[in-house]
Amino acid sequence: MHPTPINLTFAQYYMQKFTAILLLFALLSFNFSRCFIYAGYNLNKKYITTSLCENRNKPLMHCNGKCFLMKKIKQANNKEKCNEAEFKKNNSYEALITTKLVITIPLVKNISLVFKNPTFTYPKKSNFIFEPPQA
Repeated sequence: MHPTPINLTFAQYYMQKFTAILLLFALLSFNFSRCFIYAGYNLNKKYITTSLCENRNKPLMHCNGKCFLMKKIKQANNKEKCNEAEFKKNNSYEALITTKLVITIPLVKNISLVFKNPTFTYPKKSNFIFEPPQA
């Protein structure tokens, strides 16, 4: 039996546990999406082979729904690349200093760093951040 922490109520304690498990599940499902695609293919192989396979009318090819599996994996890869590109695009920031900033080091006497214009602002669009060419 796990004792509840002293400063948390019973509901808060289990809400934190639920949130942690939910976040862990979301993280794992995102990272193992291809495993879920393979598992879904293996569980529904008969239905995929008879109904969804592009080559179901060509039994000599022995496709057995692998065309459908490859299409789903390609969709997952494209979705992952789009999410990654959007994440990179939305999370690149730079800060510009715009007012005076004084930094004093208390351990060393008579030393202070003075910067002109130290307020940080975010520009709307930066033209001088290097972006490598797309392959």
